[in-house]
Amino acid sequence: MSNKEIQKNEFLFGKKNYILMLVGIAVITLGFILMAGGGSDDPEVFNEAIYNFRRIRVAPTLVLIGLAIEIYAIMTKSKK
Repeated sequence: MSNKEIQKNEFLFGKKNYILMLVGIAVITLGFILMAGGGSDDPEVFNEAIYNFRRIRVAPTLVLIGLAIEIYAIMTKSKK
């Protein structure tokens, strides 16, 4: 038997890490969805809705929180 046959295939991260990564991706996606919109159909008319609280404060905060979750998910040790 060669070394390749004996070697067991294992995932790089544990189950907890992958679940945290999916949660982080979901939070980032939600942040980008909340950032969307606010455009105007008429290019001559400026729409003030682009500067509302949700698009300026909440959505970027969610994206940053999602990135922090991703970093945490990558850096935590899995129980192997």
